[in-house]
Amino acid sequence: MSKTGSSGPPTAPPQYTYVTPPQAPPSYQEAVGGVKPVGQFTPVAPVNQNLVTTVVPIARNSTHMICPHCHAEINTSTRTEPGLIAYLSGFVIALLGCWLGCCLIPCCIDDCMDVHHTCPNCKAYLGRYRR
Repeated sequence: MSKTGSSGPPTAPPQYTYVTPPQAPPSYQEAVGGVKPVGQFTPVAPVNQNLVTTVVPIARNSTHMICPHCHAEINTSTRTEPGLIAYLSGFVIALLGCWLGCCLIPCCIDDCMDVHHTCPNCKAYLGRYRR
């Protein structure tokens, strides 16, 4: 009996076509439609070389300073609020058993309060003195 089909030499395996991967993924700016940055970054607005910044220490009392927002010479307006020390000491007092009202005493003591400073002229917030 004879076999049906070709009796020639074996055929070569099929040829595969290799696709080269892209060189690099696009940057974020290119992906969202922006342009690729060229060279070093240059600021749009000119930088003022003559600007002098003075840091004024903020204390528990009103501070005499120049407001960085409205550039007026002022004495800061202050207000006190309970700070971290007041809350922690009230929590400790409550843990010791005085939870009926004595734990609120630190919120009434000035030495446990944080002092917030604002400008009386433009009402800008200037800082906080923490206890």
